[in-house]
Amino acid sequence: MYTVMDLFCGTGGFSKGFENAGEFRVVYGIDILPIAIKTFRANHPTAYSICGDIREIRRSQIAEATGLKSGDVDVIIGGPPCQGFSSIRPFRSSAEDDPRNTLFEEFASYVNYFRPKVLVFENVVGLATYHNGDTISTIMHTFDSLGYDCDWRILNAANYGVPQKRERLILLGVQRGGNIRFPDVTHYTSTNTIGFHDHSRMMRSYTTDLLGNTDLPPKLILPAVTVRQAIDDLPPIKSGETATCYSSKPHNKYQLDRKKDVPDNNLTLHSATKHSPKMLEIIRYSGDNINCIPKGLVTSGFSSSYSRLRGDEPAVTLTVNFVHPASNKCIHPDLDRALTPREGARLQSFDDDFIFMGNRTQVVKQIGNAVPPLLGKAIAKSVLEALKDCVPKEKSITHTPEQLTLSF
Repeated sequence: MYTVMDLFCGTGGFSKGFENAGEFRVVYGIDILPIAIKTFRANHPTAYSICGDIREIRRSQIAEATGLKSGDVDVIIGGPPCQGFSSIRPFRSSAEDDPRNTLFEEFASYVNYFRPKVLVFENVVGLATYHNGDTISTIMHTFDSLGYDCDWRILNAANYGVPQKRERLILLGVQRGGNIRFPDVTHYTSTNTIGFHDHSRMMRSYTTDLLGNTDLPPKLILPAVTVRQAIDDLPPIKSGETATCYSSKPHNKYQLDRKKDVPDNNLTLHSATKHSPKMLEIIRYSGDNINCIPKGLVTSGFSSSYSRLRGDEPAVTLTVNFVHPASNKCIHPDLDRALTPREGARLQSFDDDFIFMGNRTQVVKQIGNAVPPLLGKAIAKSVLEALKDCVPKEKSITHTPEQLTLSF
């Protein structure tokens, strides 16, 4: 089994995708949010996990606790929060921790200390153009200086079986001389996305020539999973209602895959927001955008506020407020209410037996912030190909340390 460290792990959706790909074992996770680490631990019970500021945890401490030393870690994955990219400095190769480091520098320091065979750095699409591209160039140069060949692409989760048009920048790095492989697209969608001006940086299911003509996708590529295909087996509850049992069998493979390991027909998180009478009136008018709402009924909002998801397309990118229509496009395609947390989890490709810790508000935020596990699984399969050049070794943690929580 290949070992994986998950930095800025959040709920662990990214690393869960690696585990679901097979041949990977998550051995470490760190995040600053206590509730996220509780969820990570619930779904990665054998991994050593820490709740705390990554800048205040010595890497030597992690090595001692896990029994992992330089060269023992196969893959390091993670997505440092965007804050602080403007202050990235030339990387100082040091085994010591420095509280002045940016969060990206901490990621690089883990790579420098543990020397994984592969690194996976994920972030927002906007990083590609941040500071006119200088920031991503600095990141690439940093990994190059550490002995890693790197490249990056923009991946749309809808192209990998996730029923959501969620784009992420994915940077892959391999030890010098290795092969970089990005996952082949498995599903096609022609709907609009953020994209990037350099189309060679985008993994897409179709190509467009200079005249704007679009090639049809290969026959082996499947159509993208739609919102209805993801959630229409769930009980059709109304505003304020909750369902705790499934009311029908799966209608398709996507639904079957999500609920196959759920015990005793036990449905969780399918609880609808109780909307006010005025909000219900607004929802009844909802359509593609806020302009569908009669003038005077709402006084402000984004273009995507108070709008309804299209059932025959993948969803737009979920936010951390997908149960509140005033904030974003999150109204059920057929019912007069916002999505439930379970429906949001389905659109993020979480299996129904994935355990979310915390209250409803905390769960919704965790779901909205997560890397879709199916996207993680696609990337993991690509990483597995890159690792084939190396002789796999069975790794084991010498002892099971107590989990560490820091208080601030």
